[in-house]
Amino acid sequence: MSVITKKQILERVQKGEIVFSPSLDIFQLQEHAVDLRLGFTFLIPKIWHLTARGRESLDITHFDKQNGEFFDVVELEEGQYFELLPQEYVLVSTLETIKVPKDLMAVVYPRSSTNRKGLSLDLTGIVDSGYEGQLTLPIRNNTRSQAVRLYPGERVCQIVFEELTGPVNARKSKYHKKDIVEGVTREKRDEATLVMKGEIRKLKNEYSVVKKEEKK
Repeated sequence: MSVITKKQILERVQKGEIVFSPSLDIFQLQEHAVDLRLGFTFLIPKIWHLTARGRESLDITHFDKQNGEFFDVVELEEGQYFELLPQEYVLVSTLETIKVPKDLMAVVYPRSSTNRKGLSLDLTGIVDSGYEGQLTLPIRNNTRSQAVRLYPGERVCQIVFEELTGPVNARKSKYHKKDIVEGVTREKRDEATLVMKGEIRKLKNEYSVVKKEEKK
C-alpha cells in the first residue's frame, strides 16, 4: 500500500471519489493527510443504573447488550464547548461525514497538538474501503487535576489515505451512514454468544475462513 499525497487527495475530491461534508477548508489539507474537526455529539459512559434488583454498575464490555443505553448523549450548540474532566473518557463524533472509495482505505492518527494537551486520541483504527459516515473518536483526559476544554470545530486528528494493491470485498461497518449514537450498538450476536460462553474452539470451527472459502 502507498499513501496518497495532497495533490492526489485534491484530485479525488474534485472527482467526487473522496467526499468530505462539510467540504474541506484551507486549514485542513496537509501534504499527505487531512485534518478532521471535532463534532457536536459527545457520548459519556454511564457508571450505574437502577434496576428491579437495586443499583447496579454498568459495564460497556458486555458486548451482547445494546451499548447505546450505557451512554449519556450531549449535543452541543454552536458557540458551546465541552470540558473533559480529569481521567474522563468520552466518545466524540467528527464534524465531517466522509466517503472512502473502494480502492482506498484510511487510517486515523491524533494530531500532536491534541496529545500535548494531555489527551489520548491514539491510533484509532482503520477506516474501511467503501465506508461512508462520521467517524467516532475515543478521547481521554490523562491529566489528574485539569479539565481540558474541547471546542466543536477544532482540528483533533488526521486521516491518511492508502491505495490498496488489490480488490477487496468492502463490508459495511456498524457505523456506515449512521451517526455515532446509532452506531454504538452490539457486536455480532453469534460471535458474542460463543465468546461469553467460552466456546472459542466452536467459534473458530463453525466460522473458519478456510471452510467459508471452500464452500464458494
